[in-house]
Amino acid sequence: MIDTHNLKKRDLYLNKMIAFQDSEPVKVVTGMRRSGKSSLLKLMANHLKESGIADEQILEMNFESYAFKNMNSDSLYDYVKQHVVSGKRMYLFFDEVQRVLNWEDAINAFRVDFNCDLYVTGSNAYMLSSEYATYLSGRYVEIKMLPLSFSEFLYFHDFEIKGTKSALGGTHKQVFDKNGEHYDIREVFDAYMRFGGMPGIADVGLNQEKALVLLDGIYSTVVMRDILERENRRGQKRITDPILLKKIVMFLADNIGSNISVSSIGNTLVNEGLLEDGKHKGTPSAHTVQAYVNALLESYFFYEIKRFDIKGKEFLRTLGKYYIVDIGLRNYLLGFRNRDSGHVLENIVYFELLRRGYDVSIGKVDNTEVDFIATKADDKIYIQVSESMMSEDVRKRELAPLQRINDNYEKIVLSMNTGMDSSYEGIKSLDLIDWLLSEAVEETL
Repeated sequence: MIDTHNLKKRDLYLNKMIAFQDSEPVKVVTGMRRSGKSSLLKLMANHLKESGIADEQILEMNFESYAFKNMNSDSLYDYVKQHVVSGKRMYLFFDEVQRVLNWEDAINAFRVDFNCDLYVTGSNAYMLSSEYATYLSGRYVEIKMLPLSFSEFLYFHDFEIKGTKSALGGTHKQVFDKNGEHYDIREVFDAYMRFGGMPGIADVGLNQEKALVLLDGIYSTVVMRDILERENRRGQKRITDPILLKKIVMFLADNIGSNISVSSIGNTLVNEGLLEDGKHKGTPSAHTVQAYVNALLESYFFYEIKRFDIKGKEFLRTLGKYYIVDIGLRNYLLGFRNRDSGHVLENIVYFELLRRGYDVSIGKVDNTEVDFIATKADDKIYIQVSESMMSEDVRKRELAPLQRINDNYEKIVLSMNTGMDSSYEGIKSLDLIDWLLSEAVEETL
């Protein structure tokens, strides 16, 4: 049960929802389990009550609840019909609606039959895939929810940033907790890289044992409910082997930010001794591996990013990359140790770009690579992510791909240690933490 009195605000998402209040589209909140979708619906319901909507006009149903366990579209329709207040506009909130068989029939009927404003959440991308989307085509707006950004992490954990003057006359960011203890901003960012951004961590505190229990519960729920228990969908291969699924999860988690082809995953697992290669087991087919990867993408556990040939102006079909939705989950899977921090920073930047409303791809320039091309409407940014820009060799490596791009869009290198220079031939060098905390998050969908 969510405590509505102590709900932390998620203004980035709530403001999007409020912007579409009382408009025709169904507001569909998507994202991984436990990323805050249920709380967002509660925040929206609270907003309605604060703006004068009566309780009787608000109907909230969570289909994870046993009370609604066996509902189908018919019984859902009947239930809502009984609760509609005649002559009043209704506000209908349906949490985890994909658990209702043929849910889209009922949602469509509510739109037609009742004076209502509709809000739904779902933990699986399949709910908006082609066959369902045709029902709601052009009649829904998707709000994509992610775990906490670094600035949200600070807010959820009751940290406050204050600028203090340094001996050299500049300002130095320090973070204060609710007891007045202060920390260097880098220390708190290290905690974010360690524990991740699942909102539930704020309830248990930055305690490794408690965090592991919480993350284990999230992982188990995603894998069991959204992947292994999903119904046999038309044209989709069922996910029946929990051992193979776990090994693919571990492989992808260990290789975030690396160029991967699905056809090579099975072979790599065999070569590394993670799968038996024999007459009885055999190497899983590329088709099987693809089905398991698709299931992980559908449940928002991993996100795939495609490569774009900047000079040829086309997407490439080969060697995409995968990023994990939350770094805390990666640490839970692989162990809490410093590993591969360059790719972890990339992972954090990738999801921050998604939060800010950008479409993101990897850039290929001749035989070099740009970490991210972030596009939105007429805006485009090329971004490299590096741990440090102190070494001349690293500077050359990070700057070279950006220097080969001939257009006039912004080019940025984000790093934890920028060195002395703030730009190189027009390429900006920015502190990664400062960038994460910048107020550049625009209220766009």
